[in-house]
Amino acid sequence: MFKDTKAFSGFAVPDIDAAQRFYGDTLGIETSVEHGLLTLHLAGGARPTLAYPKPDHTPAAYTILNFPVDDIEAAVDELVSRGVEILRYDGFQQDERGIMREGGPLIAWFTDPGGNVLSVLQD
Repeated sequence: MFKDTKAFSGFAVPDIDAAQRFYGDTLGIETSVEHGLLTLHLAGGARPTLAYPKPDHTPAAYTILNFPVDDIEAAVDELVSRGVEILRYDGFQQDERGIMREGGPLIAWFTDPGGNVLSVLQD
């Protein structure tokens, strides 16, 4: 029934304007707003992701978007230079930059203005 559908994912944010500034200006993702909904045009527009307003928003307790990168150190440094704080988790062995280097791909987490968890990761 859904074999050939062009499904897409979405997530809630408390403030569309703040989300557009963060995803568009801070992260450099092409964005658009239509009917009060923010679309992230990921992968050159081939993978649209919807952000919708939810005034009583509660941030997801898991990573909602993962951004693969070729050089995680450079990506983390660039995020920090743009004012993004890298998250630290108890129980994970993260280095001085906040990068976890054991048990899977190299990964570092951060949040959007609504508190949703995002990551950069390098295989």
